[in-house]
Amino acid sequence: MSVTRARPGSAARPQTGAQSGGFTLIEVMVALVVLSVGLLGMGKLLLWSAHSNDSAYLRGQATELAYEILDNMRANRAQAVVQAYDTPYASSGTNPGNGVCVTAPCAAATLAGYDIYAWKQRLAQALPSGQGQIVTAGTPTTATITVQWDDAAAQSIFARSGPGPAPMTVVLETVL
Repeated sequence: MSVTRARPGSAARPQTGAQSGGFTLIEVMVALVVLSVGLLGMGKLLLWSAHSNDSAYLRGQATELAYEILDNMRANRAQAVVQAYDTPYASSGTNPGNGVCVTAPCAAATLAGYDIYAWKQRLAQALPSGQGQIVTAGTPTTATITVQWDDAAAQSIFARSGPGPAPMTVVLETVL
């Protein structure tokens, strides 16, 4: 049974259910696909942003730690000039003993050893696979402080071919 309605000035036309407005199933599916792609893109952008923020935080920590040992070297300049602060990456520093240089004053050479030991400990705690190297040379004495860490988590979001990501490095070079 069809219902007819007449408009003023027009002929009556039958109206059926096929002419009713609304979304079809295909239109809904296309809208869901477009929405899904947009949400996946936003998720990837959020993930990339979080990794970049982590990388920047670690770079800031490395810079702060490099300036920390430089301040210690300037405070104990006589030992820094005779290369008492020089240390390779592989060294973990030597613990001068519990409480030495913390609870009581100590000799300048012992203080240099303690500074290196404490600095290496902080590098290992603050940075993933964190390690540092100090080299002093020349007249006037120039100190080169290098801090290195593993930033693979942040670098893994970028598509790379070949070997794994290189360690990140901060180099601070100054005249003592």
